Amino acid sequence: MHASGLEKDDRAARLDRVFHALANRTRRAMLARLIEGPTMVTELAAPHAMSLPSVSKHLRVLEQAGLVERTVSGRVHTCSLGTAPLQAMDEWLSHYRGFWDETLESLAGYVETDAD
Repeated sequence: MHASGLEKDDRAARLDRVFHALANRTRRAMLARLIEGPTMVTELAAPHAMSLPSVSKHLRVLEQAGLVERTVSGRVHTCSLGTAPLQAMDEWLSHYRGFWDETLESLAGYVETDAD
């Protein structure tokens, strides 16, 4: 396989990790909290009825996807939002956006014509 094939495989694998991470409601809630700014792991865990080890497992999935970046200062772990994977996902979705825009415009045209 040549370099561009390897790059495509790598991009696809990264995208798989992002979609896998986003497939879970708890992880999406954690990301929503991180949009407000960096926060400690204990603060991320607070709204969820689960143990700290369970929260850590969710955070590892988010970190592996590049959606969360963690800094450690002594015993304090602070998480912040990683945006590069979201930009890559947006680029991937933009490929399909044209299809949906055309489909919705066609549907609107059909409904408007049918209403006359």
